[in-house]
Amino acid sequence: MLEKTCYQSPIGCLEITGSELGIISVHKVDRAPCPAGEAPESLRECVRQLEEYFRGERRKFDLTFDWGAAPEFHKAVWKELLQIPYGRTTTYQAIAEKLGDANAVRAVGQANSRNPIAIIVPCHRCIAKSGDLQGYFYGLDTKRQLLELENPMSFARQGSLF
Repeated sequence: MLEKTCYQSPIGCLEITGSELGIISVHKVDRAPCPAGEAPESLRECVRQLEEYFRGERRKFDLTFDWGAAPEFHKAVWKELLQIPYGRTTTYQAIAEKLGDANAVRAVGQANSRNPIAIIVPCHRCIAKSGDLQGYFYGLDTKRQLLELENPMSFARQGSLF
C-alpha cells in the first residue's frame, strides 16, 4: 500500500511517497499552503531526516528506497549519486566514467533528471565538467540553495557572506 505525506521545507512543499519496501519519491509540489498533518508511521523517519538535513544537522540519509521498475542504468546512476559526500560535487562525466562508459554523459544527465527521490538521492551535487551548475528539475536557484546549505563557503552567492 502506498502512503503519502507532505513536508514544508525551505525550498517548498515536498510530497513524500512510500511503500512497504521504502521511499518511492520525494517531489517538490506547487501547493500553498503545504498540507499539514501527521505523517504516516512509515514516512515519519523520512520527514525527521529531511528536517535534520535542512537544519544542517544531517549529512547522510539512512533510509530504504523503492525504485520499483526503474531501468537498471538509472538505478546505477542513483547509487553513484548516493556516494557523493555532503558538501561536495562531482560531474556527470565522472559518474559516466565510474559506470564504465565515458560516453554516457547524456544518459547520466537523463537518469539525474528522472531521479524520483530529490535531495535524499543528491542529484543536486552533480555539475557540469566546466564547474557550471547545470540542469536541476527544480531550477538552478534551488540547486544553488541546496549546495549553499551544504557548503556555504563554496556555493554562496557573491556578497551573501558579508
